[in-house]
Amino acid sequence: MKEVNPKETTRAYAFEMWIDAPMPMLTFFKTIDVTRLARISKRTGLKFNMLMCWCIGRAARHIKEFYMLPVGKKLIEYDNLAVCAVVANREGEISSCDIPFSNDLKQFNEDYLRLTRQVAESCQNHDLTDCMVIGTSALVQYEIDGAVGMYSGVFNNPFLIWSKYKRHLWKRTLVVSFQFHHTQMDGAHASSFLENLQKEINCLVV
Repeated sequence: MKEVNPKETTRAYAFEMWIDAPMPMLTFFKTIDVTRLARISKRTGLKFNMLMCWCIGRAARHIKEFYMLPVGKKLIEYDNLAVCAVVANREGEISSCDIPFSNDLKQFNEDYLRLTRQVAESCQNHDLTDCMVIGTSALVQYEIDGAVGMYSGVFNNPFLIWSKYKRHLWKRTLVVSFQFHHTQMDGAHASSFLENLQKEINCLVV
């Protein structure tokens, strides 16, 4: 990771326009067909949320805007991505767990299981400061139609929220909320990411 001069990047105009905005976050909603993901999870025993996190990393990996993030008043460029999962810990509270993204599903699954178990037992967050982290929050016990993240002015990372998927005969759908900082990316980049996410789910082979 390194600090870059915003004027020397494709985000120069966005940085100037949005870095001091009181509310620079945008939120998109998209209904995603997760039928294939649900079937693979049931057939293989792989966790549905792990598969979602892996597909999120896959969908983001070729979009260069995901590797740059406003941190304070600086623009930081990262070499690697990670996906953060919210974990219910043994004290009945929640902790966050950053999982380094690997294009190898077997490796990602091993890291996911090991790190989320570690966080659940220790009740300590696992943070990766050298990766651009994509946040997630899965409220799988509940059915909600959408959620808009809270902008704190500190956590500028892109963030996805989803709940329990909905059943429609043989089809399974999931409403995903995607919040992102306008300095980091524009609506076209966010839309491309969400389309990529659907494609990655449709193409998943295990």
